[in-house]
Amino acid sequence: MPAGALCWLPVWRRNLQVWFKLAGPALVGNFGEPLLYLLGLGYGLGSLVGVIGELPYPVFLASGIICSSALFTASFEGMYSAYTRMAVQNTWEAMLATPLDVNDIVLGELIWGATKSLISAVAILTVAAALGAVDGWRALWALPAIFAAGLCFTAMALVIAGLAKNYDFFLYYNTLFVTPSLLLGGVFFPMDGLPPAVRAVAEWLPLTHTVAIVRPLMTGTALSDVSMHLIVLAFYGGVAYVTATALIRRRLHG
Repeated sequence: MPAGALCWLPVWRRNLQVWFKLAGPALVGNFGEPLLYLLGLGYGLGSLVGVIGELPYPVFLASGIICSSALFTASFEGMYSAYTRMAVQNTWEAMLATPLDVNDIVLGELIWGATKSLISAVAILTVAAALGAVDGWRALWALPAIFAAGLCFTAMALVIAGLAKNYDFFLYYNTLFVTPSLLLGGVFFPMDGLPPAVRAVAEWLPLTHTVAIVRPLMTGTALSDVSMHLIVLAFYGGVAYVTATALIRRRLHG
């Protein structure tokens, strides 16, 4: 078993091995869904929208979808999948019978959620590049940003998993956070047209800061305030990770 800082690795590796059993259908979905979005919305709706700023709408949309996919993927892993391993399958209790502790389990789940976000991002980036919606090799730098965002989103979802009594509880998080983030975070349209009060709220959403980093990297436009955006993601992720660890420790050790 890895020692020290790599004690989370068995948790990550276990989740990877389980994922490999369903990797085929999962990858079909990872490639198929962005293709439908880009063809249906990007080129269908894009024929009506035209250009946003200097960007054709399919290009604008592709850089948003890769960020929203990180949010959805990490949230699903941090809530539904993690809750299943914790409360239904009792996988985490079995792990605690080994030298692993709660910190190792939560960190392993955190990195696994970010890994799933990265896998989804690679698929979307591949589809977008094939459709001509990516501006050069600079777009590859979006992948580390997506991994960082995946850490943040997974940590926030693990907090909800630590609080949940059943699967229905996740509807609150989806309705009050995930959906508003999708609609207000700059995925489908620029934030400039939002009312000032709504835009002020949107600027605090971690998805907004993810889009602010990824879109310039994928479209070749000017990139600014990177440190600030990363600090916001680190703040949300760090606070959520500490909170999730405390909640899950209390739950497992009851």
